[in-house]
Amino acid sequence: MLRKENLLGGQIMKTLSIPLLLVVFLALGCAHGSHPIASPEPMPASAQPGLITVGSNAEKVLPKSPEALAVSESESPGSKKNDDEPGTAVKEEIATTVDQPTPSGIPGPSATSTNTIDKDENLDFMEEGGEEEKAGIADPLEPFNRAMYHFNDKLYFWVLKPLAQGYQKVVPEVARVGVSNFFTNLASPIRLVNCLLQGNLRGAASELGRFALNTLWGIGGLLDLASSEEIKLSKQDGDFGQTLGVYGLGQGFYIHWPILGPSSPRDTIGKVGDFFLYPLTYLTASWETFAGIWIIDKVNATSLSIGDYESLQEAAIDPYVAVRDAYVQYRLKKVNRKRGNTPGEDSGNPKK
Repeated sequence: MLRKENLLGGQIMKTLSIPLLLVVFLALGCAHGSHPIASPEPMPASAQPGLITVGSNAEKVLPKSPEALAVSESESPGSKKNDDEPGTAVKEEIATTVDQPTPSGIPGPSATSTNTIDKDENLDFMEEGGEEEKAGIADPLEPFNRAMYHFNDKLYFWVLKPLAQGYQKVVPEVARVGVSNFFTNLASPIRLVNCLLQGNLRGAASELGRFALNTLWGIGGLLDLASSEEIKLSKQDGDFGQTLGVYGLGQGFYIHWPILGPSSPRDTIGKVGDFFLYPLTYLTASWETFAGIWIIDKVNATSLSIGDYESLQEAAIDPYVAVRDAYVQYRLKKVNRKRGNTPGEDSGNPKK
């Protein structure tokens, strides 16, 4: 009788361990993590926060801090102080500029290196700036979205970032870049299939060539030989959410998911489609194995982009709005680029 009770208790504990492990791995991987369920091409962009999940590259343009804009009278040509007329206000014109700081923790690849850094797609959208037009989106779930943003924000600063910083100190940069290349190569089927769905045959051929070359001669994808100066097979920009946008489906309204970060109904469906195109979904024997590999991917991607999310927060008056607008603008630009439209022509985006 006692043995039967022990067996029954063991079965119950085993059943409960799977969802518990899933919650832990999601909490650890949330924020500016990477790739296919898109690491999010590469904006994008676990803004995790949302602890961002989904893999691509972009440029960051952030406004200078108020301190950097402070200009002394001696350095401001055209500004003169009138000492002869007391009480006269001194007028100074300060040109507002933007700079492009190099985010701390992101190594700059050398010209001769065959390794490339595929940054988390959920981070990419935070790095894009300078759009000609502002894209708006309805935000009927703002109270929920703000709560989830703050939840993901705490997960990033309390869990993911400390793990990534420790990992960064232990693992050499060249090894971390190799791991990033490996996961980028592993997600090739997502980009290949979506290139075909978008009618981009040249892009599909490029992705197929990259996968074959990097897998066979790049040590399973650890080296990105296809991007070298001699070969120049560039990584394509494609995910299922983007494909739905090319077909005319608008983003709908804004959703900030716990763990996954910024999204919309269209991109949420896209993440599901990308999940089923991701080889790791079928190569792992259990959820525990999948969770372990996924956590490594997220921590590694974050270790290569520490500072990006922090910079966005410091530059924004309302970080939640900054993350939302950056994500919407980034996704709009990706769809319009594939359509050949100018920014702002995604008619499926309702204005806020």
